[in-house]
Amino acid sequence: MPPRTNDHAPESGRDTGPAEPTGLSGPSAPSAPAKPAEPATPQGTTDTRPGTGDRADARTGTGTATRTEPEPGAGTRSEAAEAAARPESGTEAAGPGPEASPSGVRMAALRRFSAAACRSRGTHLTVCAALLAVAMTAGAVAVGGGRDGTQAGARTGADAAPAAGALTAGALAGGDLDAGVRALQSHLRSQPRDVGGWASLGLAYVEQARTNGDPSRYPQAERAFDRSLALGSGNEQALAGRAALAAARHDFSGALKYADRALQQNPYSERALSSRIDALVELGRYDEAAEAADTADSRRPGVPVFTRYAYVRELRGDVRTAREVLERALDGASAPADVAYVATALGQLAWNQGDYETALTHFARALAADEDYLPALEGRARAQAASGDRAGAIGTLEQVVVRSPLPGPLVALGELYEARGADGDRTKAADQYALVDAHAALARAGGVNSDLDTALAAADHGDPEAALRAARAEWDRRHSVHTADALAWALHRSGRSEEALPHARRATATGYRNAAFLHHRGMIERATGHDGDARRSLTAALELNPGFSPLGAREARAALDELEAAR
Repeated sequence: MPPRTNDHAPESGRDTGPAEPTGLSGPSAPSAPAKPAEPATPQGTTDTRPGTGDRADARTGTGTATRTEPEPGAGTRSEAAEAAARPESGTEAAGPGPEASPSGVRMAALRRFSAAACRSRGTHLTVCAALLAVAMTAGAVAVGGGRDGTQAGARTGADAAPAAGALTAGALAGGDLDAGVRALQSHLRSQPRDVGGWASLGLAYVEQARTNGDPSRYPQAERAFDRSLALGSGNEQALAGRAALAAARHDFSGALKYADRALQQNPYSERALSSRIDALVELGRYDEAAEAADTADSRRPGVPVFTRYAYVRELRGDVRTAREVLERALDGASAPADVAYVATALGQLAWNQGDYETALTHFARALAADEDYLPALEGRARAQAASGDRAGAIGTLEQVVVRSPLPGPLVALGELYEARGADGDRTKAADQYALVDAHAALARAGGVNSDLDTALAAADHGDPEAALRAARAEWDRRHSVHTADALAWALHRSGRSEEALPHARRATATGYRNAAFLHHRGMIERATGHDGDARRSLTAALELNPGFSPLGAREARAALDELEAAR
């Protein structure tokens, strides 16, 4: 699976001070002065693991400087405030500020890529049709199309405009995200100096980007947070929101900076505590991430912290503790979004260890809580494929990519087409890989760093030199196990296996049990003449998770057979 990130974890609720200890990492922190309640944020609906994207095993710069806009006068509305609070109504949902429409940038990026793809593969009309479909879908998402194809404005209660705190705890946390965004926009048209309202709107835009796969929302979120900070300099809600936005854009240095600033204002901010863990993990600072997870557990125990705590333990090779923490989190989860998220994390953990029956059970529980939860559908497809149900896996992944064409499931579907090898499957696979490039262009237009996704996909299914450029750029930003693995594999695929070997060894040095990493290391060891090491690595990969990748597992078996025959 792709590298896991917590881009789609359930968001935190109110942060009012210390909570009861859980026993995960010791006693709770001492009492602190009460802080103003932080409005709950919308519940997430999708998550990826490191390794694919997270590739999605898991599915992962510097902070963006805040732009200060002039404050509107008392009792008046600025043009920026009017634009940001304008409800969606069949046109692009505008964010604050006079910048070009984010959906226009998004559409332009897709059109540029579509044109290039059509010119280079003129006879393959399916590619053009697929890209056009994505571009048209982009427009539908940008104007607020509902999940069932109806206009979001048709939903009940869209015009309500309660106070920002009440709104966030109700409409947003209750799951009707689009209606909640419209209510916030309406509220801010009449109350443009509401500091918390702007921060809540920014968080809602971040959540829309994540749940709809629409990076055009990220610039809108940035402008909303800027407005909040212009009205209330240093307010913790906006700072924590900027941390979440930076992490979603894979700007993990920026996420750490904003999280630390928010925690200076409120040490019990669950959102900031969670973003701080994410940032340290993705920067490869695992000892600090473990300390941050212990701190977060003592201050704000809950599903967002538990899942991060478990992942830190998994990255250090402590799968048993990771599983126990997730099981405890699932036992205590009641909201459908929490159940779906934690059950999916358990399913991903089981799949990573080759326990496909248990993985399918967890994914089924996640889908019982939320039948549309895309990470659970993707996880089920991977477990189906590993269990031998290729047809079921292809059918499930086709559902996923139609709704959210992200790199992890696109690559997985392409590889399943290649492995099946039926008439037309080679072209179908190429179409999926082309769409990975389209998504990367779209992500960049929304300010997202997509180099890791590019490196992983291009190394196997594109231009190895492009993969190497992307992997080196990502390695310059952060030294995580996932970037080490991506750089190692890109170097190997570019004919630089000797240079790749230290990075492949570094990727497996923390104790993290990942079959794809072991496969990459084994192939690099074989290419550099370390046959004994290669046999051990390839054997370990296939013993751990024999269905980790339809093409990768096949390559690992073939290489191992050749190594054994040469003994």
